[in-house]
Amino acid sequence: MTFERHPSGYRHWKLSTDGDVAWLELDVDADGGLVSGYELKLNSYDLGVDIELYDATQRLRFEHPEVRVVIVTSAKDNVFCAGANIRMLASSSHEWKVNFCKFTNETRNAMEDATAHSGQIYVAAVNGTCAGGGYEIALACEKILLVDDNSSTVALPEVPLLGVLPGTGGLTRVVDKRGVRRDLADVFATRPDGVKGRTAVDWRLVDELVPRQGFREAVLARAKDFARTSERLDGEGVELKPLKHRYVDIARGKTEATITVKGPEDDDGWLLDVTRELDDAILRLRTNEPELGTWVLRTEGDPAKVLEHERAVFDAKDCLSNEIVHYFKRTLKRLDVTSRSLIALIEPGSCFAGLLLELALAADRQYILDGPPIDDEESEERASITLSEANFGRLPMGNGLTRLESRFFGDPEHVKRLAEEREKQLSPEEANELGLVTDAPDDLDWEDEIRIALEGRASLSPDALTGMEANHRFVGPETLESKIFGRLAAWQNWIFTRPNASGPEGALRRYGTGQKAVFDRKRV
Repeated sequence: MTFERHPSGYRHWKLSTDGDVAWLELDVDADGGLVSGYELKLNSYDLGVDIELYDATQRLRFEHPEVRVVIVTSAKDNVFCAGANIRMLASSSHEWKVNFCKFTNETRNAMEDATAHSGQIYVAAVNGTCAGGGYEIALACEKILLVDDNSSTVALPEVPLLGVLPGTGGLTRVVDKRGVRRDLADVFATRPDGVKGRTAVDWRLVDELVPRQGFREAVLARAKDFARTSERLDGEGVELKPLKHRYVDIARGKTEATITVKGPEDDDGWLLDVTRELDDAILRLRTNEPELGTWVLRTEGDPAKVLEHERAVFDAKDCLSNEIVHYFKRTLKRLDVTSRSLIALIEPGSCFAGLLLELALAADRQYILDGPPIDDEESEERASITLSEANFGRLPMGNGLTRLESRFFGDPEHVKRLAEEREKQLSPEEANELGLVTDAPDDLDWEDEIRIALEGRASLSPDALTGMEANHRFVGPETLESKIFGRLAAWQNWIFTRPNASGPEGALRRYGTGQKAVFDRKRV
């Protein structure tokens, strides 16, 4: 499974720009599913549709600095989007369903991030029936305009029809983002036929009604109004060319993958390139190789050059630099919610400094070698880590905290103390004393300590590890994002395995067959 796409090869979306407005039109090729066995009818989608959407959102941010409003609509008459394809869900393995939901969640969040941090305001122009995941696409937009034709509805029918939940943030966004009253949200989410017209506006499910006659023109006029409120920065765009895979290497073992991230040399475009490669590596490993349960994170390069490059990008006040910083932030977030054990190895020759130190801080454990390189006892080179401004607010996690604040939750004074250590090369002993690493084995114990740690991880239940890691990583307050990836996703993952949904007589498998689902009535 690959995740690189280009608008010239889209099968399901049409992307066009006109000055400060972009049109992103869903026109799903029913025969264009990723695998055989289902048709993508009524603008329903699978992972392939969403990969194109993700590519489009990225290109709009990087290649089109002039765009201030993105209109998401349908190119088909009388249907906006029927949501995730039911046949695809019913026939997919559990891990495929979970990864599919996770990726679509990340893509919806990226749309909201573009509105919040890039000045690209997403507007859903709902020109027909909008159900399930289709409404969840609309919910990710800042504004929802619904055609007023006495038939088009918005709906979240997963609970009454499929025995599952709206898996890409629908329940959470309805109440937390749009402020729908709890009892009305209950009625809405158990009503398979949805809500239309004035009721949808009154319940806050949509923002405005637009007459069918002149719908496109009216939507464009409203988009122009929204564009005048945008705070998009000025600057030049950059083309997202095919990946060259220069800065991220993957080595595979029996139960683990080692991801090595290389620091910059003299390439001004390093941070964008390394972020794109890391993003791609995370997605491909997560989707294609679920049996590799531990990811070992390493870096190679000059810490000083990492910090120099970081300052150049972070201090700039132009559109491109802003996009690069937020892209790196989103890629780290993708790592945070990845269901793998993350182990960072900090060795001589590594460059865990500033923004790359965030990779180590994202890990479940960090080991730093206190001694010479394992293969060169005569070398004077030693491992170190360096804190910078990047570690104190610019790259928050989904819970709204920095990784240092999450690591030392309940001890804010220690985080303040760490701020005094910025720009200093911290030795293994200092890093250990400051609590920035799990352990600092010397060169005599290093190989055995790491081997034992990796073998120990491989001997434990992957399911139990996934639950443990997710609970440890996201401490403190809940946000819309942490609820979607934690509470909602956890329930959905469990429901996906229950007979009431996925069993031979479950709602997901019997949908469309004319047979009613048979439910085990016990509450668990």
